[in-house]
Amino acid sequence: MLNSLVASAKTLESIDERLLRCGISRRSFLVFCSTLMIAAPYGLAITDKMRPEDVAAGLGRVVRPSIIWLHFQDCTGCTESLLQTSHPDFGDLILNVISLEYHETLMAGSGLQARQALDEAVQKHAGNFVLVVEGSIPRKDQGIYMKLAGRPALEVLADIGGKAAAVVAIGSCASWGGIPSADPDPTEAVGVADVLTGKAIVNIPGCPPNPYTLLGVLLQYAADKTLPEMDDQHRPKFAFDRDIHEHCPRRAHFDAGNFVKQYGDEGHREGWCLYEMGCKGPDTHAGCSTRHFNEIPDVWPIGIGAPCIGCTEKSVAFKVPMFEVVKLHTIAAPPTSYAPITTTRGTISPLATGLVGIGVGALAGAGYVASRKFSKVEDDESAPGSEPPTSGSGSDSDTKPGASA
Repeated sequence: MLNSLVASAKTLESIDERLLRCGISRRSFLVFCSTLMIAAPYGLAITDKMRPEDVAAGLGRVVRPSIIWLHFQDCTGCTESLLQTSHPDFGDLILNVISLEYHETLMAGSGLQARQALDEAVQKHAGNFVLVVEGSIPRKDQGIYMKLAGRPALEVLADIGGKAAAVVAIGSCASWGGIPSADPDPTEAVGVADVLTGKAIVNIPGCPPNPYTLLGVLLQYAADKTLPEMDDQHRPKFAFDRDIHEHCPRRAHFDAGNFVKQYGDEGHREGWCLYEMGCKGPDTHAGCSTRHFNEIPDVWPIGIGAPCIGCTEKSVAFKVPMFEVVKLHTIAAPPTSYAPITTTRGTISPLATGLVGIGVGALAGAGYVASRKFSKVEDDESAPGSEPPTSGSGSDSDTKPGASA
């Protein structure tokens, strides 16, 4: 009985209590909160007037969410992205910020040990844990193309997902099939929402998605048992509220009609727009251009000179060929609607040179004549434009009082 009470107390441990017990500095936690304010502002109901200290005070009281993470048809890329978090680092993340109860890639056990660990975690936290699913689920032939401990993935997902408080589909594969569902889709791969019904499901697509989006969703749910506002594809709006093209660092070149024609050409070296190379940015909703992966600005396709493949869009990702140009739905086609950034260099004609010379000469002459008016001495001969006295005309000495005739 005592052991069960101790285990229960550890389960209900808040983030603040955990950090204090493990000797994690307050400064490190504030850095983490600052990162979340940028990466997942609406997921944590963060406003512009809040400070990292305010966010830390709220998050510190949150009881660490229990997470069970399942892998299906995937490449483990979403997990790899999570491994690269720096604020907090991965160790702090899974041990202090969240409580990762089961994860096949990260756990030491395998085989029977892994199966027992999963059963124990589900039983211990039934109805209170968040299930994170990575990878698509094969549905063809009753799901025989993927099994876990002899059970089809379809059955495992239905069983464990039915006992979860909420479900998060991490990555494009879990969201709607991803790469495994690409034509010809031999296993009839589908996303989590196509298998589980009647459950609160959040899709976080991407190949891979930004790990801080996941943290924002998990911590919001742990704080008040709510999920973020979502769009019609069950994506959290705080992370998928804009298309990449809207804030793309190459947008000015799109507006000017400067496009890369082939890899390695002059435009490519100068950082021109990749639209004509098949960039799906104008048709892709994601925050890649404003919310960077792992705090590194250029770690995304466009940042390294490759076109966006639209991995967050169900109708685009792995369905539209990589180099096929997408239609512009909300943006006028360049460059007809925008003024160019650069103009063609021309030459000056002799006629123009002559006209300019005449104009300059006229202005100079007019200034010369007018300048004499600025002398304060009457008939000042030193003033430009004054005329010397002629013979027979009176001089100053002739007109002075007392002068002889």
